[in-house]
Amino acid sequence: MTATPGNPDSANPDSASIIAQTRCWLESVIIALNFCPFARREFVRNSIRYEICGQADLTSALQAVADECQYLEQQPQTETTLLIFPHGFSEFNDFLQLIELADQLIDQLGYRSIYQLAHFHPDYCFAGSNDEDAANYTNRSPWPTLHLIREASLQQAIDAYPDTSQIPDNNIEKAREMGKQALQALLQQCIRVEDTAQDKKS
Repeated sequence: MTATPGNPDSANPDSASIIAQTRCWLESVIIALNFCPFARREFVRNSIRYEICGQADLTSALQAVADECQYLEQQPQTETTLLIFPHGFSEFNDFLQLIELADQLIDQLGYRSIYQLAHFHPDYCFAGSNDEDAANYTNRSPWPTLHLIREASLQQAIDAYPDTSQIPDNNIEKAREMGKQALQALLQQCIRVEDTAQDKKS
């Protein structure tokens, strides 16, 4: 049984479909709309790891974060990990708690200044915003997802980019120009992707 995206508590999700949907979102939303100018290079190089946490509880989710930090430490050829949570964190407030604890865990494990977290969710809503604001779609994804980023690589990319301070404002402007319906349609298109798209080449 394939889990229904947008309902991450569905039982027995199909891992291939989840990864295919995530890859589609990364390519057709994050990269195509240039929400992250640094993503295309790693997508093309196939240096992004897609890992699914199959458990629904906080303890297991945090262990998955720790495991991915260790994996990246041992596998320098892998640039970054998208850690996907198809169970347990469909409520955005629950996901916010996971983000807070995962960030604390990075400190506890001594990985501060080595890795940092970005985060995405089907119902992502920025503080001070409302659900109707199209800007939320810069961080909306098919599944609750934590992105583990190598800080050294990020700094190199920032140093080579003309003005990173403008990226958030540019993203908000673009999202609001496109509107919620258009961005929602792009996300839904990825949610409908079948698992055969997992092997799609960029």
